[in-house]
Amino acid sequence: MNDTTFRSGYVAVIGRPNVGKSTLINRILGQKLCITSRRPQTTRHRVLGIKTTETAQLIYVDTPGLHSDGKRAMNRYMNRAAAASIDDVDVVIFMVDSLSWTDEDEAVLNRLQRSAVAPVVLVLNKVDKINDKAALLPQIEQLSQRFDFADVVPVSARKGMNIESLESTLEHYLPQGELIYDPEHLTDRSSRFLAAELIREKLFRHLGQELPYSLTVEVEQFKDVDGLLDISAVIYVERSGQKSIVIGKKGELLKQVGKDAREEMETLFGNKVFLQLWVKVREGWSDNERMLRNLGYNDDL
Repeated sequence: MNDTTFRSGYVAVIGRPNVGKSTLINRILGQKLCITSRRPQTTRHRVLGIKTTETAQLIYVDTPGLHSDGKRAMNRYMNRAAAASIDDVDVVIFMVDSLSWTDEDEAVLNRLQRSAVAPVVLVLNKVDKINDKAALLPQIEQLSQRFDFADVVPVSARKGMNIESLESTLEHYLPQGELIYDPEHLTDRSSRFLAAELIREKLFRHLGQELPYSLTVEVEQFKDVDGLLDISAVIYVERSGQKSIVIGKKGELLKQVGKDAREEMETLFGNKVFLQLWVKVREGWSDNERMLRNLGYNDDL
């Protein structure tokens, strides 16, 4: 590597909930790091995804989606975590859906107008669903009149369209500098954290509309026993009635969640996994600042 031209820095990826931020980072990294689902607010923590090339190290900051509902302590925490990511980065991606514009997009744009210091790249996602790309021009022109974007890049995070162009654009705005992380590292998060997130993702996919927002996962044991990962995790819910739903009839739902999570952990960690799941009630955890801190929801702030 030529140190005089090597660049390194942080890239915050912000946008409304469920706009495709985690999918974009997974696509850039070439493997799954950030959990995803079709439901908004799946991401609760800031997660760093590290991409190292011959010419640069880009450290992507996946953030919870900024949203307007700040009534619960959990939602306030996610908004703080997302807003904090705009500060102290070298470049910001403002990701929007090329097919729609919502009040939550408006709120993110307003926050950028108030506080963004770093260059902001407007990324329009889901352009694979638009046959005539000229149809994007009115949206780009309208948004560019409201904010001085450093660049505009249309992409499809799901299909991988134009990702290399986006990476090249971002690299241009990074300062010259040395490696910040070991080039072999993919993230700053622990394997224990990633295991908990995978379990939570499977719960999002198997449960009904509202219940996933009332649960969290804590990994109590993560041991390597001669190459076998022995993992025990507790799923906390807020009411006793939710516990029976998570377990399912004859334990079938919990068993399926465990099976899906275990298989994905084995792919991610490259080891066989023995996974045990338990479900416990912790009333009001999502609206209690102290409980949130005890469950690790203060690590990002």
